[in-house]
Amino acid sequence: MRTLWSVVLTVAVMFAQIFIGAAPAYLLLDRTNPLQGPLGALGVTLTALLLVHLVRRFLDRRPWQALGWRDPSHVVLGVIAGAVPVLAAHGISLAVGASVWVPIDLAVYAWLPLVAVTVLLNQAFPEELLWRGHLFDTLSVRLPPRAVVLIVSAGFGALHIVSQSQATTLVERLLYVVMAVALGFACTAARVRGGGLWIAVGVHWGFHLGMRVLPLQHVRFGVTLVLLTITLTLAGAVLLRRSSSTWRSPGRASSAA
Repeated sequence: MRTLWSVVLTVAVMFAQIFIGAAPAYLLLDRTNPLQGPLGALGVTLTALLLVHLVRRFLDRRPWQALGWRDPSHVVLGVIAGAVPVLAAHGISLAVGASVWVPIDLAVYAWLPLVAVTVLLNQAFPEELLWRGHLFDTLSVRLPPRAVVLIVSAGFGALHIVSQSQATTLVERLLYVVMAVALGFACTAARVRGGGLWIAVGVHWGFHLGMRVLPLQHVRFGVTLVLLTITLTLAGAVLLRRSSSTWRSPGRASSAA
């Protein structure tokens, strides 16, 4: 029951941080204002920090340090670990005809730094703070490692049934959820591998950057989703295999963080 409560609370906080955090920017700024997205993303991150702090202090009573505030340079390693599976999947997708190149003006890439910061503040950091930071630490105190990985990955992925994507059919929507579970697995494995939060943030960030850097149109989106699921799962498996000697018992990750 405590585990279910922890997952339900995490889901509630995630929706709260999205709607409450982004509301001021989206209510006060016009849609054409280029600052609407970045400021909304900043609001999401600040709200996530506040809500997670309140939950941990007054409900779970877990120390803030146990979230895994280790070397921030691990973000770079995480970005590589998250982007490589995406680029590999897209390369195969192109080779089999499931995706095609779309001609674009290269000037569009001038906005990439702003897009990268927006993605970091809107999704990668706040979501990882909640799932691979708070929930991972909370469950690690009382559950075996494999159960933690399974619950955190599956819970994160299941939420994507309500996400906006290019999926149009029921099958594609289900495959999108499965792909999100694989992303959650890769991020959770990174949390285990790095012993801290930042590498998981990097994997999540690298995934989104990889999805945006190539100008592709998905002809058969379901095929691309299957490929992404495979490459992300393989990435997570590699990370977990390399971490097997550093995380053997419940609570070790949180106590060492």
